[in-house]
Parts: sequence; structure tokens; C-alpha cells
Amino acid sequence: MKHKRAYRYRFYPTDAQKNILARTFGCCRVVYNWALRERTDAYSQRHERLSFAESCKRLTQLKKQPEYNWLHEVSSVPLQQELRHLDTAFVNFFEGRAQYPKFHKKHEKQAATYMSNAFTLEGTTLTLAMMDKQPLDIRWSRPLPKNVQPTSVTVSKDSLNHYFVSILLEEEITPMQSTPNMIGVDLGLKSFVVLSSGETVGNPRFFHKDEKRLARAQRRHAKKKKGSRNKEKARLRVARIHARIADRRRDFQHQLSTRVIRENQVICVESLTVKNMVQNHCLAKSISDVGWGSFVRQLEYKAQWYGRTLVKIDQWYPSSKRCFGCGHVLQSLDLSVREWTCPQCQRHHDRDLNASYNIHAAGLAVYACGESGRPDAVKTKSGNSRRSRKAKQ
Repeated sequence: MKHKRAYRYRFYPTDAQKNILARTFGCCRVVYNWALRERTDAYSQRHERLSFAESCKRLTQLKKQPEYNWLHEVSSVPLQQELRHLDTAFVNFFEGRAQYPKFHKKHEKQAATYMSNAFTLEGTTLTLAMMDKQPLDIRWSRPLPKNVQPTSVTVSKDSLNHYFVSILLEEEITPMQSTPNMIGVDLGLKSFVVLSSGETVGNPRFFHKDEKRLARAQRRHAKKKKGSRNKEKARLRVARIHARIADRRRDFQHQLSTRVIRENQVICVESLTVKNMVQNHCLAKSISDVGWGSFVRQLEYKAQWYGRTLVKIDQWYPSSKRCFGCGHVLQSLDLSVREWTCPQCQRHHDRDLNASYNIHAAGLAVYACGESGRPDAVKTKSGNSRRSRKAKQ
């Protein structure tokens, strides 16, 4: 099957390209914030909902105003795409997948999206619109698929002033060879992952290891004079530590998720609501550091790419409190208790390993219900079944 896949590379622009990109990023940010203000005021003052087409008409009128003539200095395609991004943000908000759109800030990550009519890719030569046919100096860390035309190109700059280009294309991904292995995955804080096969992967705690360095760098940044060069140098030190933490965590999760997908045909996990769990002030920092949401997201799209099945069981399933041997469920189990003995069958359990066994069994029951073809066992897009509550019993 064909799937959309993005290839991200770092590039080193010239001074002229930096100037054009800076103006493009600024214009995109202004257009996004202007359109967000227009749609917000239209609904709050006149109870009117502006569509994407109406926003495009208003953008055309905005460009004709003398005080906004500088919008013509950059390509119009990224500006148009900002309106599409805002429209998508409102759709996600109204469907309950995200919060209300926020205004873009100057000192955060900057990005601009070019569609196929605003860039030219010939082999390893990528040229963007309004850049005088000067190609980008890209470090091609891996080759692009042959005979596949990109649909869009997104140029971004992070807080470290590093430039990246993300090339989105639709390619044919060959599924991996089928395997009989099925596994349950328990996500935790003490151990990042405990598999039902008995394997335990420890929690690297990337943020915890660099927390003192980050706090020291932030204190030095706060004491610098605002607007000075030393202030900017201190900001870059803070950004460098944040980037190091994020890069190490991302690399660790990609390697682990790829290995889990490669070795197993069916992967059973819990559907955790991380945004609710981080409201616990005692564990919020540790939960944010471990990155459960990004790891499960990687398992989802990699399972679709390579012909695997990811089954999500009910988040209220008592995987830790349920005895895998006899099915007895404890009334309560404190988080500090890592091992416990079943009062009914006297079997001694490791908390995380027992949870992975229960997740594996419940996930296979949900998977079997979805594969049976019965009308009350329809699998959802994420792999859940409507009979998941019955199956876990």
C-alpha cells in the first residue's frame, strides 16, 4: 500500500537564503495570527464563522493595503498554506482532538510549507520559489525513493537556528514478513517498557540526567541583560540542552519501536490519556520525561506501514491489580508496591510483568473479536474493539 512519509534533512542556507527565509517565516506568522484574530473576532462579535475560502478572499484584500505591501516580497504559496493549517487547527478543536488555536510567537520554531507549484526537485537539487534559482545546500543523510514526486516541502528553523527541510511524498512501503509472535507491552516509569516475553527495558530518564545542567543554564540566562549578545548566547545554551534531551529521547524511542514492530505481528498496549495523567503534580515531570504518547504514536504508524496490528485495550482495564493466574482483582494497589502476592491463589507477581501478561491476554481477546467478523466486534481505526470491556473480563 502507499503511505505518506516525510524525509527530514538538515541544510545550510547562504546569507541571501537566510534573509528570504526570515522574511517568509515572518510573513507566515503574521498571516496566521491575523487570520486567527479575524475568525475569533467574527465569531465573538458577530457570531459569524469564517470559512477557509472567506479567509483567502480577505487575505487578497489585505495584500492590497499599503501597510502590508511587504507580503508580496515572499512566495504566496506558504501564506496560503498558513490559512489551511489554521483551518485544520479549528477542525481539530471542534472535533475535540486539540485545544483552541494559539497565536504563533517570533521566538518559537518557525516553518513554511511549499506545495508542488512552489519548488523544484531534480535529483538532489531542491530550489524554492523566490530564491533566484539557487538550490539549498542539503546534507542528504539518506536517499529519496526513486520515481516518486514530493507533494510538499516544509522548511523550518528551530530554537538553535538550525535549518531543516522535510520532504513529504507518497511511496509504496513493502510490508515486513509475517511472524507468529504476539506480545503485550506495559508502559511504566521505573521501567520504560516491560514485555510479556519477560524482557524489561529500563527508563533512560534523559531529562532527569540533564536537569541540573538545564537549571544552571536557565539561571545564567535569566541574569543576562535583556537584548544583549550575552543574553542570546545564554539562550542558545539552554536551547542546546533541550535539543540534546529531545534528540536522545527520540532516537531511543525510534530504535525500540522499530524493533518491537519488526519482531512481533500483534502488539497490545494500553490506551493511556497522558494529558490527564500529567495533572498529578507528583508524577507530572516523570511522565513528561518518559514520553509514552510519542512512543505509542510511533508504534501506530509503523504498524500501518509494515503490515502489523496494534491493539489498544481499555484504559480502565485493571492490568496491574488483576492476578494473571486466577483473575482475582485487588481493591487497591499503591504505586509504591512493585511486587504482590495474590490472596486467592497465593501466586507471587512482579507488578509490571503481571500487567504485561494481562495486557497481552486482553489484547488478544480484543483482536480475536475484531477478526471474528461478528457485527458487535468491529475494530476501530486504532485497533480497539467495541467489545473490549467484555473481552477484558
